[in-house]
Amino acid sequence: MISTKGRYALRVLIDLAEHSDGNYVPLKDIAERQEISKKYLEIIVKDMVSGNLLKGASGKGGGYKLVRKPEEYSVGEILELMEGSMNSVACLSDKGFACPRKDSCQTLPLWEEYDNMVHDFFYGKKLSDLCNQPATKKKTK
Repeated sequence: MISTKGRYALRVLIDLAEHSDGNYVPLKDIAERQEISKKYLEIIVKDMVSGNLLKGASGKGGGYKLVRKPEEYSVGEILELMEGSMNSVACLSDKGFACPRKDSCQTLPLWEEYDNMVHDFFYGKKLSDLCNQPATKKKTK
């Protein structure tokens, strides 16, 4: 499951891609537009700055901006930075995990195939693919 940390990180990056004119964007503006607590966003953007997805500047005219163009960010890299491994089972997630059944596990190929599909899906999507998309609205009955 993707946590709020991963989902909100995507929303922050989309917001920056859509509202940046090359200048830094204040976090309070992002928080207001995205309806997310500024305090929680501070934690998220700190991780993204450490992971080289964002640049931050403090003081007047400060805020955050993208390090690269939106088409140069894959959704997969963003989610892995925020969530950690996206693998479905411990034996594939942790390289140091020594499973005694690895050589005879009949389900391992299933998990490998699933993990490859998830990886290819998220790494095949770019931040730019998510920008300027109309929000989907729930249909009422």
